[in-house]
Amino acid sequence: QVQLVESGGGLVQPGGSLRLSCAVTGNIFNFDALRWYRAAPGKEREWVAITTIPGNGHYADSVVGRFTISRDDAKDTAYLQMNSLKPEDTGVYYCNFHQRYSGHDFWGQGIHVTVSS
Repeated sequence: QVQLVESGGGLVQPGGSLRLSCAVTGNIFNFDALRWYRAAPGKEREWVAITTIPGNGHYADSVVGRFTISRDDAKDTAYLQMNSLKPEDTGVYYCNFHQRYSGHDFWGQGIHVTVSS
């Protein structure tokens, strides 16, 4: 019954910003991992960012310094703030929730982000 719903995607020009949200139907607890992945057109899905507790985050080299992952466990929501967007950031972004209690991974349906002038 755990579901993840992404929102906030769309079209943005290079250099612009976008914030993705991932609402989790279920409770997020400390050390439950929230991740963002993306799949560029014609490419395999790749990991983008992870947060395991409020205030921490780790990033793929391609986005470090530009993207910030965050979480609000009280709202059962994760975020991905994307700044200085590049055309190569274009793709379908997926939220992933790893629930430590069950050991299960749950995925959102994906949301499109297009960076183009």
